[in-house]
Amino acid sequence: MATVSGTFIDLTKVFPNPSVADLLAELVPPREFALASLNNYLPHAEYDSQAFALNRAKAFIGEKSTRRLFAKPEPLAPGIYLDGGFGVGKTHLLAGIWHGFKGRKVFGSFIAYTSLIGALGFAEAVKALAKFELVCIDEFELDDPGDTMMMSRLLNELAKGGVRFAATSNTPPNALGEGRFAAADFAREILGIADRFEMVRIDGEDHRHRPTTIEPKIFSAHELSEWLQTGAHDKTAVNDFSVLLKHLGTIHPSRYGLLLESVEFLGIENAYVLTDQVDALRFVSFVDRAYEAQIRIRATGIALTEAFADSYLSGGYRKKYLRAVSRIGAMTS
Repeated sequence: MATVSGTFIDLTKVFPNPSVADLLAELVPPREFALASLNNYLPHAEYDSQAFALNRAKAFIGEKSTRRLFAKPEPLAPGIYLDGGFGVGKTHLLAGIWHGFKGRKVFGSFIAYTSLIGALGFAEAVKALAKFELVCIDEFELDDPGDTMMMSRLLNELAKGGVRFAATSNTPPNALGEGRFAAADFAREILGIADRFEMVRIDGEDHRHRPTTIEPKIFSAHELSEWLQTGAHDKTAVNDFSVLLKHLGTIHPSRYGLLLESVEFLGIENAYVLTDQVDALRFVSFVDRAYEAQIRIRATGIALTEAFADSYLSGGYRKKYLRAVSRIGAMTS
């Protein structure tokens, strides 16, 4: 197989060894939402629930509602759950809550917290997160019973110390309405503290106008090489797909973000359909971190959007894979 020539970052030579402080420092909104605030969230006039959600988010952090400027301050809710379809601004609101909150706080995806627990152990993760006053959880996943139960335990333990929570639902763009609203499932699974959350439903259309089907993008070795030469070599990584997957198996998923810390462009050579679910789920975690870092990706072999076997796209982890396909499509577009 043809390979790309040039001096680029080799991810297999990178072995992140973060401290607990390093892992916690990663728990901030992704680059896309670095400047998101409750003031620059623009609710659509035709969907009253968006303006309502904005006001409830402001009330959650103690800001005055735009509709009740002279109302008495209301008690701050222990938790808020933003439930809606894809592209209605849930993550923007969640990041706005994080940016607007004045106390100690962390922000991460559901998988970021489960990875943290995996890296530190449950008791140490509770100890580390108990130092914060607000924990924001983006895309709370309800399709993995084990992870969901672990997160429920985590929230229950943190709640004992007065930690507050803000969370969003997980709804992949390709689901075509399936699981669009998940508040009832969330309340059922978060045993013990579900009644501490205010459930806020957000209606609306996908403001990003992303297609529900992703057109595969296939690149030749020559096209990949030309594309990689346009980026700064000290910010460009190139690896063979199978070699990269083997390396990911030696690193805890909580460290994938640090693995990609210096990367802006990523070339993957000789991509193929994944038939080992362990590799496939590792790649999902890798894609999540790459997407949060807004890395641009190209691959040879097959289109990366077709890297997951059909059986995975219709199986128990369907939402994870569909989200990964959507994110790969965004990073390769």
